[in-house]
Amino acid sequence: MKNAEKEIPRPSIKQVEKYLRDWDKADDMQNYYLQEKALDKLFKDFCPENKDLSEILLKVATLNDFYSTNIYSVNSVAKHILSLNIDKRLNKADMTLVSDLQKVTVKEGVVKNFYSFATKYCSHHSPLEYPIYDIYVEKVLCYFRDHHEFFTFKKKDLKNYEMFKKVIVEFRKYYRLEKFDLKEIDKYLWQLGKKYFPKDYSKKSKNE
Repeated sequence: MKNAEKEIPRPSIKQVEKYLRDWDKADDMQNYYLQEKALDKLFKDFCPENKDLSEILLKVATLNDFYSTNIYSVNSVAKHILSLNIDKRLNKADMTLVSDLQKVTVKEGVVKNFYSFATKYCSHHSPLEYPIYDIYVEKVLCYFRDHHEFFTFKKKDLKNYEMFKKVIVEFRKYYRLEKFDLKEIDKYLWQLGKKYFPKDYSKKSKNE
């Protein structure tokens, strides 16, 4: 992995608090902040369960639009979620649910892996239990692994959700950030990745 152009400050309570303030107030974060508030209302107030296909479809389509998760068959994904009867597993914070959600048959013989989307779907139902995987978070975790050796893992391990959450928990423990919940750590890591590892939009994007 190439180093970031600038050295990223060592994680600390002060650093996390700074980025959490930015999340709520910084001008360049306003769209993300408003989208998150809208998703919170959708997932927690309007459609908290996953028993009705139309409600699931609304959540899938909104997530796909807000996060640009490149799902071209939202109906297939919604039907897949409905078939899994996921509410009890969400309430129990079953980490294996992500792996069951992520692989979707979009048409006969074609299975797509929507890993990043699956983590987002679970997280918006239960943000304190399900951290979100995306490429920004991956790059930041690998950066601090290489610079501070906070935990031993390979990049491919982050695509195993149970291991991904363990890495996040070990990151929080190593840097003594236990006062922050997983959603707050998620916001911090994502903003770091966005700042220090900006996407190159000249390259064709790939589904995460």
